[in-house]
Amino acid sequence: MQRQRPSRRPRHRNLAAPRRRLGWRGRGILAVCVVVVAVFVWAAVARALAPTSNTARTRFDVIIVLGSPADSDGNPTPQQLARVDEGVREYDRGVAPRMIMTGGAGHNQFVEAEVMARAAESQGIPASAIFVEPRARDTIENACYAERIMKAHSWSSAEIVSSASHLPRAGMIFNRLPVEWRARGAEPLEPQTGMDKALAATWETLKTARYLVYADWAERCQP
Repeated sequence: MQRQRPSRRPRHRNLAAPRRRLGWRGRGILAVCVVVVAVFVWAAVARALAPTSNTARTRFDVIIVLGSPADSDGNPTPQQLARVDEGVREYDRGVAPRMIMTGGAGHNQFVEAEVMARAAESQGIPASAIFVEPRARDTIENACYAERIMKAHSWSSAEIVSSASHLPRAGMIFNRLPVEWRARGAEPLEPQTGMDKALAATWETLKTARYLVYADWAERCQP
């Protein structure tokens, strides 16, 4: 009797699609995304660790109010007015006997410092106590040109007033200058939602990333 050969099990072919490797273009895009995320994280950490002062003093030679754009009619925006209001409050408290308003016409035809100076005068600050710096186009120039005014008058200390989200980057910049300083955040005039705060922090983190990667060495102030 003829023995039957055991039947062979059919071999099942692997029907799974082969894994595709990233091409050079895909690897390039992935590398760029990794770098962008790394820089953003770097900027966020730098903001969290940014200095808020380099002195323990509570009285200063001058209050420096950092500019922001006026509106299209040349009137102070809520953000700009909040900074002026905080500077005026600090002046009234006797923190410093004078103020520097710094900011040029970087976003429209209106000089930020001049708009802020008028707003401060309308609140009772004498014109003789206000110094206008009308050329700065960004925070680095705000710090640089304000420090030149200080040097010309032999002032060595300043309180820096700006929006809270702006102060970490401003602190990094002022910390490179030969002045004693501390930061003072301006309270917003209008209620802010969580989304408003998140957008402001994100925008400032992007600006901080630009500062760390480019502006810190390309646009460094030369007092």
